[in-house]
Amino acid sequence: MARRAVDQTGFRTLTIGFTMLPLTDKTIRSSFVNASKKEVSDLTLPAGFDDLDWDRLDYLGWRDLKFGRRAYVIIPLTDGPVGVMLTSAEAAPTRRAQCSWCQDVSLPNDVLFYSARRAGAAGRRGDSVGTLICADFECSANVRRDPRVAYLGFDVEAARQARMSALVERVNGFAEDLARRE
Repeated sequence: MARRAVDQTGFRTLTIGFTMLPLTDKTIRSSFVNASKKEVSDLTLPAGFDDLDWDRLDYLGWRDLKFGRRAYVIIPLTDGPVGVMLTSAEAAPTRRAQCSWCQDVSLPNDVLFYSARRAGAAGRRGDSVGTLICADFECSANVRRDPRVAYLGFDVEAARQARMSALVERVNGFAEDLARRE
C-alpha cells in the first residue's frame, strides 16, 4: 500500500514507500478487465511466481511464454487489482524508445509497443489503447536504481522516491483509463 505525506506547505501530497501486496493465482485470474474467460484460463503465471519480491514491485508484469506476443500486467488500485492483457507489436521500434511508464532515459533494456483492448463494450467494438513499456516489465527495478547526481547537494533518495511515485501514478492512470466503462 502507499503512504501519503504532506509537504511543509500542507497542500501537496506525494506517494512514498509504495508496496504491492502479494497476489494469489485466483486473485490474478479474477482481476482481468479486458480478457475473455478462455484467455484468462490459458494464461501462464510468470516464472518464479512463488519467489517474487513483492516489496520491490509497483505492478506485476510478465510475458506469456505459451503465446509469443501476449503479456499481462496486474496493477494494484484502491478498489483492488486490475489485470490487463496486452499484445506486443509484431515489430520492435527501429529506434531506441523510452518507456512511457518508468521514463528511464538510460534504460538497460528494450522497450516494446504494447496494445490492450479497452474493457467492456468499447473493447468488444475493437477500441484499444497502446503505449511503450519496458519489454520485460523492468520498470520497478529501473526507478529504484540510483539516479545520476544532477548537481551538488542533489538528494538521490528523494529523486528515487519521486521516480517510484511517478511510475505508480502513470501505471494507475493507464489502468483506470483502460478499465473505464461507458
